[in-house]
Amino acid sequence: MSTENEGTPVPADPAAPSAPPTAPVPPTSLDKPTGDTPSQAAPAPAPEPSPQTAPQGDEPTAVQTPVPAAAPAAPYQTPAPGPAAAPAGGWPPPPPAVPAWGAPQPPVPPAAPRRRTGGLVAAVLVASLVAGGIGGGIGYWAAERGDNGFSSTTVSSGQAPASFKREPGTVAAVAAKALPSVVTIQAKSGGQEGEGGTGTGFVYDKEGHIVTNNHVVASAADGGTLSVTFSDGKTYDAEVVGRAEGYDVAVLKLKDAPKGLTPLPLGDSDKVAVGDSTIAIGAPFGLSNTVTTGIVSAKNRPVASGDGSGGSNSYMSALQTDASINPGNSGGPLLDASGAVIGINSAIQSTSGGFGQSQAGSIGLGFAIPVNQAKNVAQQLIKTGKPVYPVIGATVNMNEKGQGATIAGQGSGGTPSVTPDGPAAKAGLKAGDVITGFGDHPIDSGPTLISEIWTHKPGDSVKITYERDGKTATATVVLGERTGDS
Repeated sequence: MSTENEGTPVPADPAAPSAPPTAPVPPTSLDKPTGDTPSQAAPAPAPEPSPQTAPQGDEPTAVQTPVPAAAPAAPYQTPAPGPAAAPAGGWPPPPPAVPAWGAPQPPVPPAAPRRRTGGLVAAVLVASLVAGGIGGGIGYWAAERGDNGFSSTTVSSGQAPASFKREPGTVAAVAAKALPSVVTIQAKSGGQEGEGGTGTGFVYDKEGHIVTNNHVVASAADGGTLSVTFSDGKTYDAEVVGRAEGYDVAVLKLKDAPKGLTPLPLGDSDKVAVGDSTIAIGAPFGLSNTVTTGIVSAKNRPVASGDGSGGSNSYMSALQTDASINPGNSGGPLLDASGAVIGINSAIQSTSGGFGQSQAGSIGLGFAIPVNQAKNVAQQLIKTGKPVYPVIGATVNMNEKGQGATIAGQGSGGTPSVTPDGPAAKAGLKAGDVITGFGDHPIDSGPTLISEIWTHKPGDSVKITYERDGKTATATVVLGERTGDS
């Protein structure tokens, strides 16, 4: 990466003459600002400079009204070759003495306020033209020389504390605490090509379980290899404990887990509010330990990772965030301002209108699986290795959108669309009914209904609103369950 300095180049300062010219030379506008010095105020005669006084140091000096004491010559000026002295009242007058950077300031000789103001303006002006490279130092010096009782508020970088600590709750503090518990996952398939990808995960418990997305590890689930790298660069082999394709959640376990693992704290995604701050950590495009920030843009956003028509799609009632999420962020934590996990980054909106995990880049529309749902899935996978899904026992149309979720006239393979003696049948639902509400959430399509169903557990009782023959009715459904991905 190259950098460029912006601004106009500063011309070099020409060398000053070592002796006054043979004829009087009037001062230029850079030597004395117009209107700052009263016409009746004549400059005091300049004392003769000592021949052994040679210019020292790097501080540039500004042309000011002569002071009683002799001073070193300004930088970039050639010293006089001999001990010739300037005649009284000659030109140029010797510049004032300038202390070295950081040295104690000498007392300022008394002078008329207007003359002192003119000198200060000239000092700043000459400094900006002659010594642009150290303009900050000159500005600080000029401010310190003021006699008006005000001190400079300029702080140089050298005055910063040696060990600057971030206050708790800042993004830097939250990220520093969370990064050691976030990992970059390398997945390779078992085929000859060894294809795979990079994703993210986070430490779930002290036993070495890592939670991530299913699509991050799917290529290595059957005969492939998985490795996990922590922020300190240490890498460990891992294996799949269980995968939930429909939830897009997977759990890994480190084969030789180190001691002292620190699980990330889990928040409560049900209590998240739109506008809450978010922090996303991941490895976008393989750039590990990347931290981005944003807010919760929306809640309960129905998202399918594909077009919603295939049995292998993932569905979620997602948290939407504008924190930058890109390929490689998948499986990483979405944190709240306290550093607790509120979601698992899983999908982004593409410019073509579809949802997925492999678009070119972030457009500010990222989606995360709510952590309350992910936690339930992870616990089930650790316990049994298989996912469990809540179901209503009805097949709905997945292609229509805007009017609700319509119960299809027939199920797959010619089976009934409403499972006999299943949850929907017991609630009185029939083929052709249009489900428009599930709990407190409106339903506009089949994928939206599935997303809402999967935020619950088997056995939950949920109120359903539906339409039949143009009339609205309600029913209570006790959710059933299905084990494994079909």
